Amino acid sequence: MTDLTLVRHGETVWHADNRYTGSTDIALTERGRQQADQLASWAEQAHLNAIWVSPLGRARDTAAPCERATGLTASVDKRLAELDFGAGEGLTSGEMLAQFPDARRAFERDPVAGHLPGSEDPRRATDRAIDCLKDIAHEHPSGRVLVVGHGTVKRLVLCHLLGIPLRHYRDMFPNVRNCGVTTIRWDGTGHAALIEYNTPIDFPAYDPGKDMTP
Repeated sequence: MTDLTLVRHGETVWHADNRYTGSTDIALTERGRQQADQLASWAEQAHLNAIWVSPLGRARDTAAPCERATGLTASVDKRLAELDFGAGEGLTSGEMLAQFPDARRAFERDPVAGHLPGSEDPRRATDRAIDCLKDIAHEHPSGRVLVVGHGTVKRLVLCHLLGIPLRHYRDMFPNVRNCGVTTIRWDGTGHAALIEYNTPIDFPAYDPGKDMTP
């Protein structure tokens, strides 16, 4: 079994307005860089075997301090990139309602069947991310791997691995903390075990040798 620790990148300059970032390459804020440094302090004592990261700059910049702290070189994989939100990129929910109200309401009812105009189908995004996680699990069959990526893909992956219909990704996981730690234990097949979800990075990393239940 592989422990896959899924982490959303640090805060970006679009967070203040809650704009949909998606495939747009947006920089970290100063707070986001501080979060990345905190994540590095966590990673230094987390007994990691590898780091994998999305190619988008905000994820690469979040992973970089972890690479320096652990001496590991991150594997960059485009399958971990965020969902492309199409016409919604760079907009707030209110701006979408003003520009394409019917499509936005369809998205709110079912963000998979009613994904935003011009956006990537969330089912496709889930498939590519799961393919990547399978490769990681097979490459590190008894290790712990830090995967630095994005909020929406992270929620879709969790739904898939925990047997939750994808259309519920927004209501089942409404908040994904920047640099919050989520760990799943998976062998690359079937459902995964959820070890921790959205843990703040100022908490100590769990010891994988001490978390077994009778």
